[in-house]
Amino acid sequence: MQELAQAIKVAAKKLFDAGIEPELTRPDERFGDYATNAALQLAKQAAKTPNEIAQQLIGQLQNTPGIQEISIAGPGFINFKLTDEALAKAAFAATELSKPNAGQEILVEFGDPNPFKEMHVGHLYTSILGDGISGLLEASGATVQRLSYHGDIGLHVAKWLWAVNQQFGWDTEAASKALHEQSDKGIGHYYSLGAKAYEEDEQTKAEIDAINNQVYAHNDAGLDRMYELGRNLSFDKFDKILDLLSISYQKRYLESQSAQKGTEVVKQNVGKVFNESQGAVVYEGEKAGLHTRVFLTSRGLPTYEAKDLGLAEHSIIITAHEQAEYFKVMLAALAEIDKPTADKTTHLAHGFLSLSSGKMSSRGGNVYAAIDLLLEVKDAVHNQYPDSPVKKDTTIAAVKYAFLKHRLGSDIVFDVQESISLEGNSGPYLQYAHARAQSILSKAQGVDSRQQTADSLDANERSLARKIGEYPEIIQKAVSELMPHHVANYLYELAQEFNRFYEKSRIIGDEREAQRLQLVQAYQQVLQSGLGILNIAAPERI
Repeated sequence: MQELAQAIKVAAKKLFDAGIEPELTRPDERFGDYATNAALQLAKQAAKTPNEIAQQLIGQLQNTPGIQEISIAGPGFINFKLTDEALAKAAFAATELSKPNAGQEILVEFGDPNPFKEMHVGHLYTSILGDGISGLLEASGATVQRLSYHGDIGLHVAKWLWAVNQQFGWDTEAASKALHEQSDKGIGHYYSLGAKAYEEDEQTKAEIDAINNQVYAHNDAGLDRMYELGRNLSFDKFDKILDLLSISYQKRYLESQSAQKGTEVVKQNVGKVFNESQGAVVYEGEKAGLHTRVFLTSRGLPTYEAKDLGLAEHSIIITAHEQAEYFKVMLAALAEIDKPTADKTTHLAHGFLSLSSGKMSSRGGNVYAAIDLLLEVKDAVHNQYPDSPVKKDTTIAAVKYAFLKHRLGSDIVFDVQESISLEGNSGPYLQYAHARAQSILSKAQGVDSRQQTADSLDANERSLARKIGEYPEIIQKAVSELMPHHVANYLYELAQEFNRFYEKSRIIGDEREAQRLQLVQAYQQVLQSGLGILNIAAPERI
């Protein structure tokens, strides 16, 4: 594609002395392998009709290597059909991806479950999505630092501490034993108790507010020990879930570490960026077309906004859509303090996740825990595929792919049975497709890779080669838009194209076995590469 785009660019300069960046698209296969609207792009500069420009461009491009046929489609659109050799060459080299971000270090923050609460399905989605975007950036040559940011101080912590204190005092040994033994009363259970009591009783509310101040002050040894226990147990649980997903972070940031710095940043900019209002310090977002938010409370405590200022780095931050307005205000304030950092900070918001069963709460709390969803899918996989040697991989693939196949920003309804099906657009379906390709290759005597070229392709081979060759373009698009769903949906389309090929084309024992095995190998390599970018296992058997 790059060679063709460059040839069009050179022709435009030579014929019309005009500089353009040609746009190439993939038309229906009946009409060609590429299409361009370059004639329309040039119409104003060349002072000619698009059809006249298209005719001149065709004349200039007629002998371009790799082009078999050029035709005009509609008012100035040009279709290109590649030679079989060029199409096969592109397929065989499909996994040789360009590295536009080579040499860059990119920070990606995602996941961010708060200790003292459950890691719920929303955090699970954010974690998988952030890891998928990180995989895209790594495929483009970047060095990615995966980061997470956790609210380890704040009112939610005080609510948990109050509830645990009601049950165990500050006896960490008793609390630890109970939290390990009572599977139905985990970390989230005690937070829910504290949250409910905070809303229902004024005396309890005052007690929890006092505990919140003590967390910041560190003036009660027993409270501090219980705090450390709760935080450590929370992160231990988070890490077990992340290990199941094969997701790891290079660094974990805590609000307790950024709170002081954020507070200092806000205080240093009072009267310049921030203003005092009823004892609090606020950013008046209306001046940026937004809304006013508090950065320091009337007690002098930093809010999430202030803590985020203390953490600000050049990064991509991925959260739920409900935090979009919050980040707009925070970044607007940051732009007034440190514009270069704000300009290089990108916030990506994903949509809402719900379950087709309607179940969104568990253990008497108000959230559905991430581990409960994983266990539900695990049970479904074990029931559906009891003899599979890769049930764990299948479970994780089902969840990851079900999330990643949706466009970033859209809402998702997760259906367990749909996610594990081998007959639809699912992770296990793609794993099966990969395993079948591996099986075909293992049955052959081997693929002759000494000369991966094909002078001629039949219609079925051509369709498969064409689809395989799209892979680098899909990755380029997914990277530029930070949209993993492009990769997921392409892999599904590719597997479907292979199925059509396999139904019509005998491979082992056919006189065209060598060429077809090379295509199968190229197909298998692209599936493996694409699944790898999405951090989904590509097993040889399923």
